[in-house]
Amino acid sequence: MKYLFLLYLYLVTFLFSQSSLEVGMPAPEWEFPDADGNMFTMDNWAGKIMGVSYVDPDESEMNEEFSDRVKKAIDVDSLIARDSFKGIGIADCASSWKPDFLIRAIGGRKAKKYETTVLFDFDAILRKSWDLNEDSYNIVILDKSRIVRGLYKEKMSESEMDEALQLIISLQ
Repeated sequence: MKYLFLLYLYLVTFLFSQSSLEVGMPAPEWEFPDADGNMFTMDNWAGKIMGVSYVDPDESEMNEEFSDRVKKAIDVDSLIARDSFKGIGIADCASSWKPDFLIRAIGGRKAKKYETTVLFDFDAILRKSWDLNEDSYNIVILDKSRIVRGLYKEKMSESEMDEALQLIISLQ
């Protein structure tokens, strides 16, 4: 009986430990709509490095400086090739008090500013499955094989922004 209990405890611990996204592990797949209802998965950007910004719309400015740095590295400095990298935004709609139509409007402005795709997670599916922070601006950097190479769950420091930008550059 003692061994069964220990086995049960080990299995429960193992299963719960696997639900948290960590650097070095494959990112579990997802599927979310854009503002027009078109569905997207990571396969839409197969063969590209991905920067996934999973954002509570109430915190949409928290790590915007990092997004601005990535945009500059693409458009001005030519340090990141647009054909090898795709940054996307996913709005954590369940974290916000804002109505969906306003979240879509905010997402539309960000999509235009960063020339990207913004998707909508209405039920916090990704936050829960990847164990991301609520009420935050999470950034996940994935290599071309969808292995997590960078994970930032709060406001990024200057050194974290530099580190993450260099990581994207080195993954090309």
